[in-house]
Amino acid sequence: MKGNWRDNLYIVTILFFILGFVNIIFAWLGFVCMILPFVFLAKDKKKTWCQRYCPRAGLFRKVFNGRSLTGKAAPSWLTKGRGKWIVLTYFMINLFILTMSTVMVFKGRREAMETVRFLIAFKLPWDMPQLLNIGGLPNWAIHLSYRMYSMMLTTTVLGLILAWLFLPRTWCTICPISTISDISLKKMNNKKQ
Repeated sequence: MKGNWRDNLYIVTILFFILGFVNIIFAWLGFVCMILPFVFLAKDKKKTWCQRYCPRAGLFRKVFNGRSLTGKAAPSWLTKGRGKWIVLTYFMINLFILTMSTVMVFKGRREAMETVRFLIAFKLPWDMPQLLNIGGLPNWAIHLSYRMYSMMLTTTVLGLILAWLFLPRTWCTICPISTISDISLKKMNNKKQ
């Protein structure tokens, strides 16, 4: 592993998905990738996470740098227009479903989801093996883990498809975290003026 250590951060993404097979509770690590960008944003007043540390951006670069189908930028309707806002809306709906369904499981009003889903709704046609049994976990924690793993899997697969079709970091232009960071930066800059 020569070179800059940041060049190897893509391994974090791979480890995240492997750890889900060890025990789904490791999916809670996905919250780190959702919180750290805003910690860096507040500290640095720029998108440090997106530009330097995001492990998924590293994965897309590692897998598709120089190997994309077209090698061209994605159409502007996707990266600057409706596509960006559709992805943000999907993310917000997903977070709402994740939160409300976890609350319902916590209150005993619904069963915990113990399957991985793609795009919120489509159950994958296999069960995920759990290599390490961690007893005593509450149902709501398991449910939340599967929801987080599903969301991370969906966005990673979409990012890989976009990287294959266009430039490797195309996902980064429509990533909800990046979009929210852009909105936050704009508000910060407006307050300075």
